[in-house]
Amino acid sequence: MDCSVILEVRNKLVNIISNTPIKMKTVPVLTAILICALTFGSYAQGFDKLKLDQFLELIETNNRGMGSFSLMKDGKEVYSKAYGFAQAEKGGKPNHDTQYRIGSISKMYTAVIIMKLVEQKKLKLDQKINRFLPDIPNADKITIEHLLRHRSGLHNFTDDADYFTYLEKPQTEKEMLDRIKEKGTDFEPDQQAEYSNTNYYLLTLIAEKASAKKFNVLLNDFIIQPCGLKHTSYAGPIPGNINWAASYTRLTEWTPATRTDLSIPAGAGAILSTPTEVNIFLSNLYTGKLLKTETVNTMKKTIDTYGIGMFEIPFYDKKGYGHTGGIDGFHTIAVHFEKDNVSAAIFSNGEVMSLNDILLGALSIYFDKEFDLPVFTPEIILSEDELEPLTGVYSSPTFPMKITITREQNKLIAQATGQPGFPLEAYEKDKFRFEQAHLTIEFVQQEQTLILRQGGGMFELKKE
Repeated sequence: MDCSVILEVRNKLVNIISNTPIKMKTVPVLTAILICALTFGSYAQGFDKLKLDQFLELIETNNRGMGSFSLMKDGKEVYSKAYGFAQAEKGGKPNHDTQYRIGSISKMYTAVIIMKLVEQKKLKLDQKINRFLPDIPNADKITIEHLLRHRSGLHNFTDDADYFTYLEKPQTEKEMLDRIKEKGTDFEPDQQAEYSNTNYYLLTLIAEKASAKKFNVLLNDFIIQPCGLKHTSYAGPIPGNINWAASYTRLTEWTPATRTDLSIPAGAGAILSTPTEVNIFLSNLYTGKLLKTETVNTMKKTIDTYGIGMFEIPFYDKKGYGHTGGIDGFHTIAVHFEKDNVSAAIFSNGEVMSLNDILLGALSIYFDKEFDLPVFTPEIILSEDELEPLTGVYSSPTFPMKITITREQNKLIAQATGQPGFPLEAYEKDKFRFEQAHLTIEFVQQEQTLILRQGGGMFELKKE
């Protein structure tokens, strides 16, 4: 599960780290670390809807991503657009009701379920988890609130190399618990905060044990039914149906991403929904229709940047609360600005341009902030003979990792030590970019070096 920086508006926006969403193929730690658009019935008033249409259509026509976006004001949808493919192999287009895996946004739902059980006095925030899971390391010290706020110290099972050996295979509760016990702890409870999907997997089990109900029943009773949701579900497969989106990565074309079996993330990342229905959930949550106001205020209180199932997302002078998610090729962001009573949710099932940047642009247009429509430099297709001399292993005594450059047909792939590979797109001869991470690499062939630039930093590595 990668940590991605979200809503970064240069000097006008505070950088927020998305609390390690469930990952399949992730943006490497090195990195900081649309084809036919459909516009649905909207009720946009008071903002430049035409400019927002143009912005998303630019992303579409320049093949910069696939996904869906929704804006809601005062509980009513004012804008909705989907673009790209739901099923790229079949040419299937998404629509307003197409479901996406929402990744770690699921943690908001899990937190609401836990807090509802607290309101019902079936759980207490200061309750030790040994009552429910006595064999978990430090179970006699870890509280429900420690899990909710990522302060348990339990090791994040998705950080381990062996995660990729089983992520597409169904896992039993016993297998998952045995793995969590084996991985142990990274620090003592409440010493610090460190994102761990383990916390929300265990909260799923605790919710079931405390209520004597399965998690999907709790989700239905506490959220789906009260919000009137019709396209939100838990831990379902992705069939070959046009109302379900598959996810993709792109080299020279859209390639199906791996598919995590949803028995693994459970309440940490196994919910499917639409941007519209996530906005309905946010609107109901922050207007007191799902939990008491004092309960929501407790959830919003941050300790070491973490709230309960959420974190702060500032935009200019506005304060929002929400979450991000990433699972397989899906990337999602959801935020609610309470003062304006505005919710925004954007999902991607195929990302080239950073989803963070797309949301930044959309919010800038909606809130009438200065924003110029992007001008995309087209990709240059280089021959295999031109690319092959650039391949090799590059390193520097001042850079912490080696960078391995390989070629797949007429595309270069970069991979940092211990990290997944990512595609490089040529925009000039010997100059390449990875837009999702605002990263560029320039090859200086006569000197057998590459120059990596990102976030104002510049690093020169020499070919071994």
